[in-house]
Amino acid sequence: MLGENSRQDDMNINITKAKKQSNVRSSGADDKAKIVPAIKFSLEEALEYIQKDEYVEVTPNHLRLRKVFLKEVDRKRNKIA
Repeated sequence: MLGENSRQDDMNINITKAKKQSNVRSSGADDKAKIVPAIKFSLEEALEYIQKDEYVEVTPNHLRLRKVFLKEVDRKRNKIA
């Protein structure tokens, strides 16, 4: 999970998309970006937190929240209401 949307619907983002490397940038545009520390869930908290279209992956070292269908096209095709 990368973040939380304040609205009900999901926001699709591409985390691998690179930032434009041009010489023209506004001064201070990067100063406003702040990263909030990750929330550490216990197994019970993660199971209460997830939506109908999400899984909790449990490994020996980590708990991960992820979508059932990873691709946006698959999520739209198998819309769970």
